[in-house]
Amino acid sequence: MARETEIKLRIRDLPTFHRALKRIGARLAGLGASKVHEQNVIFDTPPGGLAKHGQLLRIRTETPVVRGKSHTPRAKQRVVLTFKQPAGAGPKNPSDGSYKVREEIEVEVAEAGNLTKIFEGLGMKGWFRYEKYRTTFRMPSSKAWAKGLLIELDETPIGTFVELEGPAAAIDRAAKELGFLKHDYILKNYLHLYMEDCRRKGQEPGHMVFPNRKSASP
Repeated sequence: MARETEIKLRIRDLPTFHRALKRIGARLAGLGASKVHEQNVIFDTPPGGLAKHGQLLRIRTETPVVRGKSHTPRAKQRVVLTFKQPAGAGPKNPSDGSYKVREEIEVEVAEAGNLTKIFEGLGMKGWFRYEKYRTTFRMPSSKAWAKGLLIELDETPIGTFVELEGPAAAIDRAAKELGFLKHDYILKNYLHLYMEDCRRKGQEPGHMVFPNRKSASP
């Protein structure tokens, strides 16, 4: 399995953050749409057997945002099946607990419908759904220290975050250059962040989705 090392940071001032990205030389990744809408569904057995072992099984549907709109017939979707589990000990596993380190397998699939039916036939169900808009940035090749680093800006129903994924040293340097300190690092996933947000607001948890998709779209 591939090993994923990442952190999240909460973005409270988006224009200031965009200026920081420009200052450090971050550029939009890829040649297509710069922003995608993600529809994520987490599957588990009724007793929560995967979650009890720290595992995650997810179907993600990515739809490019075209001219300020997503979910259009012409927008080509990408469907990705992801399995994650806690990483075992090893030299590539940072040991100070400052990072979220997972083993991960991702497979691109043709569509989500039949895969969902297979999971349901095996006794699992999609029990949590969350959506977000993601814009991915990379550092230029001239920044050797940032090799393998992804900067992924997530606009979610509970706020805006950035995920830094890559080598631990690159994560630390990028976070510092963007104006953050280690105590700002967030290691929780969006499910936990959503549950915390519901508790703070005194709301009953459901799914982490935009109340009005049209108004949430950039």
